[in-house]
Amino acid sequence: MKLPRRQFLRLTAGAAALPAAARFAKAETYPARPVHIIVPVPPGGALDIIARLIGQSLSQRLGQTFVVENRPGAGTNIGVEAAVRSPADGYTLLLIPPSVTVNATLYKLNFNFIRDMAPVAMISQLPLVMEVNLSVPAKTVPEFIAYAKSNPGKVNMASGGSGSPSHVVGELFQMMTGIKMVHVPYRGGAPALTDLMGGQVQVMFSPLPESIAAIKAGKVRALAVTTAQRSAALPQVPSVAESVPGFEASTWQGIGAPKSTPAEIVAKLNQEINAGLADPDIKTRLANLGTAPMPMSPAAFEKLIVAETAKWAKVIHEADIKLQ
Repeated sequence: MKLPRRQFLRLTAGAAALPAAARFAKAETYPARPVHIIVPVPPGGALDIIARLIGQSLSQRLGQTFVVENRPGAGTNIGVEAAVRSPADGYTLLLIPPSVTVNATLYKLNFNFIRDMAPVAMISQLPLVMEVNLSVPAKTVPEFIAYAKSNPGKVNMASGGSGSPSHVVGELFQMMTGIKMVHVPYRGGAPALTDLMGGQVQVMFSPLPESIAAIKAGKVRALAVTTAQRSAALPQVPSVAESVPGFEASTWQGIGAPKSTPAEIVAKLNQEINAGLADPDIKTRLANLGTAPMPMSPAAFEKLIVAETAKWAKVIHEADIKLQ
C-alpha cells in the first residue's frame, strides 16, 4: 500500500522524534534506583567527607539514595578503573581525585582517563600549604629559598608518597625557584606531617585540610598557599605566586561518569550538583574543610582535567619522578 505523501512525512517525523523522546523520558525519570559514588580513597579523609556531603545533597534533591562506596588502592587507580568499567547508565559515578592528572603519566594503566570518563561537575578547589617545622629560620618564601640555596642537600621535603600532590607540587616549586631539596616520601600525609612537626624534615606542601589544625595550633609554620590567590581559610598567609610569579597549584575534586553515560543524565547531575553547591550550609561545611565551591560545566571541567594532565606530565618528566 502506498501512503499519501503528507501522511508519510507525518509518520517519519514522528518516528524521528521517538529517540529524543525516549532520552528525555530517561533523564526525567533518573534516578529510578540507588546510585553508587565510587570514592578511590579510604574513609575519613577530605575526599571521602566531600563525597558524602555531595551524595547527601543529591539524595535530598533527587529523592533517591546516593551510596558512597570506598575503593582505595594503587594511588586511587583501583577505584578509578572500577568506575571506568562500570555500565554507562548514570548509576555508577566517580569522585574524581586530582591524582588522575598525575597517574596518567606516572603509571602504566589499563585505561585512559580522558578518553574513558566523562567529567560531570567540579565540586571544589583548595590549596596546598607550604609549611615548615618551627626550627627552620625562614618566615617567608623568599627567606626559605635563600635558606635552601645556602644549605644544598640539607633541606628535606616530606610528601605523602611518590607522585602524590604534595610531591609533584614540591617538584614544581623546585623547578621554578632553582633550589634542590631531598625528597622524603611517606605512606600518606599524616605520618609526613607528624615528622614535620617533630623536626625530622624541614618542609612540606600539604593539602590544607590535612594541616590546618596543626597550623592554627602553632605546631608548624605556614609560609604560603599554592593557589594563585590567598585562601579565605588562612587569609593572613600569602600565596607562593606573590614571591614566585606564575606559580599555581591546587588540589580539587569532582564527579565523573563512564564516557557513554547519556548526555541528558550528565546535564541533570551537573545542574543538581551546582545547585547544591550554592546552598549556604554546604558552603559552610566546605569552608570548614578549607575549601570552597567551584561549580562549572562538564565542558569546562574536562578542559581543566586535560590542562592539569599536561602540566603534571611535564613536571614528572623534567623531575624524573619514579614510583618507589
